Amino acid sequence: MDVVVMGEPLVEFSADRALTEAETFRLSFSGDALNVAVAAASAGARTALVTLLGEDEFGARLIRFAGSRGVDTRWMTSGPGSTGAYAVGADPSGTRAFAYMRHGSAASRLSAADLTGSPVATARVLVLSGITAALSDSCDSAVRTAARAATGLVVYDPNYRSRLTGPEAATATLAAVAPHTALLKISAPGDSLALLGTADPAETARRVRQLGAPAVAVTLGADGVLLDTGDFADVVPAVPAPVIVDQTGAGDNFTGALAAWLARGAPLLDAVRAGTAAASISLAGQGGTGRVADAREIESLLAEPVSGG
Repeated sequence: MDVVVMGEPLVEFSADRALTEAETFRLSFSGDALNVAVAAASAGARTALVTLLGEDEFGARLIRFAGSRGVDTRWMTSGPGSTGAYAVGADPSGTRAFAYMRHGSAASRLSAADLTGSPVATARVLVLSGITAALSDSCDSAVRTAARAATGLVVYDPNYRSRLTGPEAATATLAAVAPHTALLKISAPGDSLALLGTADPAETARRVRQLGAPAVAVTLGADGVLLDTGDFADVVPAVPAPVIVDQTGAGDNFTGALAAWLARGAPLLDAVRAGTAAASISLAGQGGTGRVADAREIESLLAEPVSGG
């Protein structure tokens, strides 16, 4: 596989108004792991998602949805517990919170043992998330095990969610995974303030590299992405969004496209540029998988071909 993502796909109930006001919801499928996988597949990468789903109708629909978006579903298997879900209101400003319905879900029972027979260790690029680690102790162990076992490039996004875990636990996982990564993606100030005690992008990159990550991509929203490789540090400008409807999943679309470009051998800087374009395009859709860019659209928005594409 070019890209393998490990984590929990979710049933998504999204509204075009804030959750405090919304009465009508659109059913779709999202979650950070699914968003990343769909984005990577859309960008042309052979992509697999490794997860557990409930033995229910929503689990079956999630598998069909992922498959229809080009994701290899062989390692999306059923197990005890329900399929997780969440609700989210429309959010052009990026300040919303999710209402989760995933306690005791099948994916929260994922363990290191479930990685046996999966392509986690052999993927060209393995994408891991702090959200997955936050679901349970066994999920945290699975994330750490996968990072150590990977023979390809590891991309880790702490993706801190205060409704799932506390800063101490999330920081501990960040510190454990960082030395095994090729790139650690972290948002500032969203992740950095809670996990590293700083909102400053340059200081965020410095502290992450002190944890052992060789390269850091600090996402800054409309201000772009600070890429720090030790030998190189500069801000990659954000790509202006043609349409802004909802920011849900923009960071995941960034990661998915970036992973796809890395898997095909693109330099890290070009992979980050591709990610910024994918994130920009995703803003036109409602929900995490409402609008996903393909490779042609990414290169068109950048106005020139991206290396490795």
